[in-house]
Amino acid sequence: MDFPKELRYTKEHEWVRLDGQTAQVGITDFAQGELGDIVFVELESVGSYIEKDAVFGTVEAVKTVSELYMPLSGRIVAINEYVQQNPELVNESPYEKGWMIRIEVQDAAALSGLMSADDYAALVG
Repeated sequence: MDFPKELRYTKEHEWVRLDGQTAQVGITDFAQGELGDIVFVELESVGSYIEKDAVFGTVEAVKTVSELYMPLSGRIVAINEYVQQNPELVNESPYEKGWMIRIEVQDAAALSGLMSADDYAALVG
């Protein structure tokens, strides 16, 4: 499994890529593998402010539905419409083409509370 070192991770299997005051969020390679073939992605709308740990969407696979949890508090500034039209992108490219949302981060220092790639790898074994 792939866990890019430049990303931060949550115990709920989301990843975060910070770029200034904006963060890109998606689910990890481990999560997409556990879910199996993803058939539907539903995300909150642009402009929504979501608190850390609140649900920002759902991912539906053939056998289950999984909620997506906000890793940092912030306002959604973009959603990946391609992933909504082609949910298999999450399986094929979870860290690049399969990202879910971009958020305007309220407190970038909160990123330090998330796991490193090594910590996340230890969590999932």
